[in-house]
Amino acid sequence: MAWPSVGVVVPTRDRPELLRRTLASVRTQDYPGRLRVVVVFDHSAPDYLLATTDGVPVMVLGNCRTPGLAGARNTAIVALDTDLVAFCDDDDRWAPDKLRRQVAALAAAGSGAEFASCAIEVEYDGHRTPRLAGVDRVTVDHLARSRMAMLHSSSFLVERAALTDPDRIGLVAEDAPGSQNEDWDLLLRAARRSPVVHVDEPLVRVLWGRTSHYAYEYATKISSLRWMMARHPEISGCRPGAARVYGQLACWSAATGNRAEAWRWTREAVRSNWREPRAAIALAAITGAVRVENVLATLHRRGRGI
Repeated sequence: MAWPSVGVVVPTRDRPELLRRTLASVRTQDYPGRLRVVVVFDHSAPDYLLATTDGVPVMVLGNCRTPGLAGARNTAIVALDTDLVAFCDDDDRWAPDKLRRQVAALAAAGSGAEFASCAIEVEYDGHRTPRLAGVDRVTVDHLARSRMAMLHSSSFLVERAALTDPDRIGLVAEDAPGSQNEDWDLLLRAARRSPVVHVDEPLVRVLWGRTSHYAYEYATKISSLRWMMARHPEISGCRPGAARVYGQLACWSAATGNRAEAWRWTREAVRSNWREPRAAIALAAITGAVRVENVLATLHRRGRGI
C-alpha cells in the first residue's frame, strides 16, 4: 500500500519532561510513511529549541486560536498539510507500531472510513491497567450509551480533510467548556458519518494522576457535561447513557458541596436507570460517608473513573 503522510498534534502546557518523553515515543514509530510533528504551546511560552528537521521533523507553535486544548489542537491541524492527523497528549506515550497498525486498519475498512482509535493502557500510581472496547467498530449508539474511555484522544487518527471541512467532521469544538469532553464530541460527530475504526489493543499508554490539568475542576466538568447533553440528543435519548451523565453530574455537584444539585441529579439518574452505580456514589458523598476524591483514587488504580 501507499502509506499516507501523518501529522502528529501534541498540545502542551508546562510539562517539559513529560513532553520530551512523549516526543521520543512519537519519533520512534516504525511507520513507513512520511511523519511530522507539531507541538503547540498553550498558556506558556513556546520552547523553540524542540524544533528540528532531523529524522522526524518537529515544528513548534504557540496557540493562535482560543486558549485551551481545543484551540491548541486546531492551531496544529490548520498548520499541517498531511493526509492524516493524529493526536497525542503531552503526558502520554505510543507503542512503536501504533500508527502503522491504525493506518492499516483504516485502509482495510475501505472508502468512507475517516476516523480510527485504539485501546489504551492506563498508568496510575504505579499501576497499569489495559482498557479494551471489545469491538472493532464504534457507532453513535456505543458512544451515546458510554463515553468509552478507552477511546482516548491520544489514540485518535483522522483524515485531515474531514477535520478541516465543516460539512464533514469539522475541527475540534473550541466552545467546549474548559476544553473538556471535546474528544467525546468529536467522536460522536465522526461516528454519525461512519463508524470509528478501532484497533482493540493497548497501543497508547495514558498517564493519569497529578499531571492532569483537569482532574478536580468539578465546575468545568459539570458545564462540559451539560454542554454535551444539549449538543447531542442521542445521549439523553439513551436511558443508560443519560443515567451515566446524570450520575456524574451528581458526583461532581456533591464534590463542590452543592447538595441541592447533587440530590437533583441523583434523582434524574435513578429515574433513567435505577441500577446506575454513580447515583450510589453521589448519595454516599452527599451524606458524608465518602469523599469523591477518595472514590476517584480507588477507581483510578483500576484504570477506571467516575
